[in-house]
Amino acid sequence: MGMKDRIAKEAGTRVVPNVASGYVRTVLDRAIDGVGPLRSVAETAGAKLAAHGGDVEKAVAALVRSHTSLAGLQGFVTNLGGIALAPVSVPANVVGVTIVQCHLVASIAHLRGYDIEDPRVRNAVLAVMLGEDTVAEMIKKQTLPSSPMALATSPMHDPVLDDRIAKEVTGELVGRTIGRRALMLAGKKIPLLGGAVGATADGFGTWQVGRYAQDELKDRRLRR
Repeated sequence: MGMKDRIAKEAGTRVVPNVASGYVRTVLDRAIDGVGPLRSVAETAGAKLAAHGGDVEKAVAALVRSHTSLAGLQGFVTNLGGIALAPVSVPANVVGVTIVQCHLVASIAHLRGYDIEDPRVRNAVLAVMLGEDTVAEMIKKQTLPSSPMALATSPMHDPVLDDRIAKEVTGELVGRTIGRRALMLAGKKIPLLGGAVGATADGFGTWQVGRYAQDELKDRRLRR
């Protein structure tokens, strides 16, 4: 994690008490059920699977490509119900990108045989949203017991973990907000800079989340 990202994350974590950390669960629920032009995870994953002749890995790769593109479309992500979901301190665009990323990770999990209604799997989805570096750091500090894969397949559900992961993801989200506002200020001085850099950052961030989900959430169907 770079110095700028660390500063933004720490600032975001300090702001979290003013933002209901449970709201990220609402974002995840909306993403899984479908919101705006995004169909439900089950429908989206099923359509991709059918389009690729039942090949799960080709469908997963297609999901990563399509969601990366969606995250880069600023107009699209601001029309996903983000305004209704976002606390005052979190811009609708940031919430929109979070919905797209939650939808992507949950879709990958669904295709690979995980029950996305299971609270353990939902914790794993949110853990993937934190990113590989943050997850590794949390495991090292023992604030997270294990990897997203291990969380999803844990023999027991730990309710205490629900709130901890939600707070971390919310801190990450607020950190992005702080970074986004810096881009907006820069954009006022250089026309189109804020939007262009923001779109690139959102697309690349979504691609990273998708790749981490691909690597971390192993195919459970092969284990049955």
